[in-house]
Amino acid sequence: MRTGGTGADDVIGERRQLINVAYRLLGSVTEAEDAVQDAYARWYGLSRSRQREIVSPGAWLTTVTGRICLDLLGSARARRERYVGAWLPEPLPDRAEWRHGGEADPVDQIVLDESVTMAFLVVLESMTPAERVAFVLHDVFRYPFAEIAGVLGRTPAACKQLAASARRRVADAPAPGPAAGQGDVVRRVKEAWEAKDIAGLLGLLDPDAVMTADGGGMAGAVLRPVEGGARIAPYMVAIADKAPGLELLERTVNGTPGLVARRGGAVVTVASFEVSDGRVTRIWVVRNPEKLRPWPQAS
Repeated sequence: MRTGGTGADDVIGERRQLINVAYRLLGSVTEAEDAVQDAYARWYGLSRSRQREIVSPGAWLTTVTGRICLDLLGSARARRERYVGAWLPEPLPDRAEWRHGGEADPVDQIVLDESVTMAFLVVLESMTPAERVAFVLHDVFRYPFAEIAGVLGRTPAACKQLAASARRRVADAPAPGPAAGQGDVVRRVKEAWEAKDIAGLLGLLDPDAVMTADGGGMAGAVLRPVEGGARIAPYMVAIADKAPGLELLERTVNGTPGLVARRGGAVVTVASFEVSDGRVTRIWVVRNPEKLRPWPQAS
C-alpha cells in the first residue's frame, strides 16, 4: 500500500482513495462514506504519539477501512435476506450530473472506470466478503497480498487463493460487448420504449436477456428478475402505460450509457444496460429512492 506523510493534509488527502476502495467493496455510496468516516474517527482517536509511530497513515487507513468494509459485507448478507426484492448497487451519475452536497461530497471523488460498471459490481456481489476484499484490493487497486493479509487476518498465500477464486467468478461472467456501440443500442431502446413498440424492443433485446429491478420496498418494482426478451418487452411497455408523464433521458450510469426516468423533475428510475453483439443482454433498474440521492433534480 502507498506510503505517505503524517501531516493533517496528507491524512485528509487519502480520503479520495478510501472512498474509491469502499464503494467498490460495498456497492453503496452511503455505506462507503460511513466506512471512511469511521476509519478517520479511529485515526483521530489515536494519541499523537501513536500517530507518529505509524509510518504510512494511508496504509493504516486503508487497512482499517478494509476491515470495516469486511464486517459490513458480512452483516449485509443477513440484511439482504430481509430486503424486499432484488438488491442492486447504488448507480452513479456522470461527474457533471452529481448533485453536490458540499466540497467533500463522496460521489465527487469516485473514479468512473470499468471497475464500477453495474455489470462488474453485480459480479462482485456474487463473491464471498473475503474474496471481494482480496480481489478489489489486489486486482483493482494493486495492493500486495502481504498488505491485504493484514486486512483479512489471513496469510498472504490464503489471500492470493481468495483473489484467484474471485477472478474465476469474473471470468465465468458473460463478457460485455464493446462499449463503442452501447450508446446507440440504448438510444434505440429509449425510442422504442417511448413509442411503446414491442416489436422494436424485441429486436433490441437478446432472447435470453434478464431484467432485474430494485425498489427496496419503497418504490414499485418487480420482485423477481424478468427473464427473456419476449417477456421483458411487453413488461416495459406495460410500465410506460402505467406511468404517464415520465421523461426518459439518456445519461451515463456508472460510466456507461444508460437511461434515467424523471417525473416532475425528480429522478425516479435509473437503468443500466449490458450489450453484446448489438443486443441488450442485461438490464438493471434501480428505483429505491434511497439509492438515487446523488442524482440531480431538473434545473
